[in-house]
Amino acid sequence: MPLSPSQAENASATRARSIRNVTLVGVAINSILAIGQIVVGLFANAFSLVADAMHTLSDLVADFMVLAAGKHGANPADLDHPYGHGRIETVATLALGISLVVVGIGFLWASGIRLQDMESQPPLHPAALVMALVALVGKEILFRYTLAGGRRLKAPMLEANAWHARSDAASTLVVAIGIGGSLAGFPFLEPLAAAVVGFIILRMGVIQTWSAVRELIDTGLPNEELVRLRQTINATPGVTGLHDLRTRRMANRVLCDAHVQVDSRITVSEGHYISESVLLAVRQAHPDIGEVLVHVDAEDDDAEQLFIRRAERLPSRAAVLADLAALIGEQQALKRLQLHYLEGKVEVEAYLSADAPLPGAERVDAWLAEHSCYRGISFYSDSSQ
Repeated sequence: MPLSPSQAENASATRARSIRNVTLVGVAINSILAIGQIVVGLFANAFSLVADAMHTLSDLVADFMVLAAGKHGANPADLDHPYGHGRIETVATLALGISLVVVGIGFLWASGIRLQDMESQPPLHPAALVMALVALVGKEILFRYTLAGGRRLKAPMLEANAWHARSDAASTLVVAIGIGGSLAGFPFLEPLAAAVVGFIILRMGVIQTWSAVRELIDTGLPNEELVRLRQTINATPGVTGLHDLRTRRMANRVLCDAHVQVDSRITVSEGHYISESVLLAVRQAHPDIGEVLVHVDAEDDDAEQLFIRRAERLPSRAAVLADLAALIGEQQALKRLQLHYLEGKVEVEAYLSADAPLPGAERVDAWLAEHSCYRGISFYSDSSQ
């Protein structure tokens, strides 16, 4: 069942708290590991371990970015942000993706420099290797924990932050290999592994950044999802056609708007009922879609220019009443008027009072010949009081 507005707001608040809790765990683990790496690195003369600690501290900055984005992104819609604040999460994802790109390039650059000057590596204490392995295990656990939380909460920025933690784990792996290789007499392993990991991190950063950019430029859903969405809308009772289906993402939500075609003779209230039925059907079959804007059409108005020309030349209700004056005489004779704007013309159904005379066929034909914007007119005697 779709959520009511109050339930949706509560769910959004709960999601924000969950994002915050997952991120706080990351802050705690990264803080402990960074302090440990700095202390052991200085003691063991392992400057690469100290440098890796600096990388870990950069993860803390990313964690605080996620906390801020999660808090403000869950704020309800307001006058300045009628669609909510979900794009804050997208911007945070973009920033984290760019940071991955920078880190990856940094690894590639540093590995090239180290390959040119491997003899300058200082002697290391075995405690550095132990600390590197402890940090590696801790960061890998943090990566899997954060990634699972991001997928469960459908929070792209958490997933981006998880991969940022993986990049930190990869850098720790590079440090562990480098320290182990140095202790074993193979110092070239550190810069070689750094180059491989740097490429992996760079690729992941590009993927995350491109995903955020696609959302910011309102890229629609994939074609297979659009096919399913079209099937859901077309299967809704009362819908006779569908066109102008558009979608876009906003953090964990999808926004959708569609033009649905209905029987041209139904009432406004029935058309509104059909539009509500479409909304409920879509939200029930596609939980990711948070908002659905349904535009009801009496015919296929997909040709924009035809619609503009039609709106410019077709008479309004007031103009129709003025045109009908010559046919019905006194205005009080008209009890009810229904207008059908179809195929570029107006079809009129006029209900006259029971004692009012109905115009003859010849008179009606002559009137239609003088008013080319009308496709037909029907008169009915209304006996209701």
